[in-house]
Amino acid sequence: MFQTVQLAIADPVYAAALREALTRSGPWQVVSAQQPDPRHQGVLIIDEDALDRIPLPLPNPERVVLITEKDPHHLSRAWDAGVVSVVSRNDPTNTVLLAIMAAALRVHKAQAATVMGGISPNAAANTPEAPGKKRL
Repeated sequence: MFQTVQLAIADPVYAAALREALTRSGPWQVVSAQQPDPRHQGVLIIDEDALDRIPLPLPNPERVVLITEKDPHHLSRAWDAGVVSVVSRNDPTNTVLLAIMAAALRVHKAQAATVMGGISPNAAANTPEAPGKKRL
């Protein structure tokens, strides 16, 4: 089963290298996008220019991988947007792929929780206690 990844990176050489690495590394369906669509259900791989074009707050920011420079301004913007995974263009490709895989796992986990309705598998954890009764 392929996982969809939306790639919105302005640098065409870097985007092509990342696309090739994703294609070689696993079951990824890579979709290039000039304008990233935050309604997209898969992983979003964006650069700082793409982050500027996305309305905030980001829906499900845990599925976003931001590729940016390691300067305080860019990192602060990522933090404010709720982005969990931030990597640099200078990071090794394997590090970037690891961030993408982690985001994909977070997407899968969030989708599984939605299917379950967010209900804990431990029914006792969701049962309110009656006044005067103690749970053992």
